[in-house]
Amino acid sequence: MGNVMGGSAYAMSKQISEGYILVTERTFQRMKPQEMDKLSFQMEKLLREVRAEQPDLQDTKALQKRNRKMSRIRSALMMLRSYRARRKR
Repeated sequence: MGNVMGGSAYAMSKQISEGYILVTERTFQRMKPQEMDKLSFQMEKLLREVRAEQPDLQDTKALQKRNRKMSRIRSALMMLRSYRARRKR
């Protein structure tokens, strides 16, 4: 996977969730359809993992961190899906 940032789809999805990679449409331009499929799968898997983490309801910092991660992953997934839909036309 030469065109995936971070070396693998899992590493890239982890970096997106942490905020190290800011996703734009240009992020996906060099990627092949198979690489986008793998990245989408890994982001969905990571989103499920983050959702499974249940911090204490009194720990607002942990809740905010979890919500930021989920937000970054969801927005990257939405952007990837819209990019692929436009590319198919």
